[in-house]
Amino acid sequence: MKHSRVWWLAVLGCLIAPITFAQQFSVAVFSKTAGWHHEAINEGVTAIRQLGKLHHFDVFWTEDPNRLFKDEELSKHAAVVFLLTTGDALNDQQQATFERYIRQGRGFVGVHSAADTEYQWPWYTKMVGHMFRRHPAIQTAMVNVESRDFPGMERFAQRFLATEEWYEFDASRSPALKYLLSVDESTYEPSAQRRTEAKSAPLHPISWYQPYDGGRAFYTALGHLPATYSDPFFTHHLYGGIYWAATGKGLTKPQL
Repeated sequence: MKHSRVWWLAVLGCLIAPITFAQQFSVAVFSKTAGWHHEAINEGVTAIRQLGKLHHFDVFWTEDPNRLFKDEELSKHAAVVFLLTTGDALNDQQQATFERYIRQGRGFVGVHSAADTEYQWPWYTKMVGHMFRRHPAIQTAMVNVESRDFPGMERFAQRFLATEEWYEFDASRSPALKYLLSVDESTYEPSAQRRTEAKSAPLHPISWYQPYDGGRAFYTALGHLPATYSDPFFTHHLYGGIYWAATGKGLTKPQL
């Protein structure tokens, strides 16, 4: 009788236990800094973890490239987020490993100073699309939506106000870039150098994406300020990039 009661209790426990489901995918967040160290890194990691809870995906975070940039470890993740990285972050072997990873159809997400990373690695700089040159003082400006045909863009107004360290970039390093956001330079004070260049480069992009070397790459220059990671419009934009980089899904128009 005692054994029968134990058996029924076990069965009842199975019936009322919460059902668990596999996560949609896993992403790795990499935040090594070999140059400037952004104050917002912890807020960024926290925000991506919250997005993982909201959208049901796993998040692995490290600042140590030796933990992540190995074939067996990278294979666990559908995309890698370079969150506020700077400088020379990977050695030659780790770079080769990451190139193999992207060629297997995986994704890259670059946030803000990911464009201030690995200047001497041509494959990486072409994947990022534009590299950081300089920035003026942090200011408020108007941002324009260049395209809504991408996940995470649907909540933005056509023009919206944002405060940011407005990165100024070099020329495009890839012909495949598709621009999502630009900043209106007439609404803030760019650097003196940028003002002399504006006529030859009227568009000042701050977010874009592209298919790249068998995989996918998304970049946003937003994300300098810690408080930005508490902005639901920004975090939705960031999740759109993560989702597309990880899955290839969500485009509202087919890619030609």
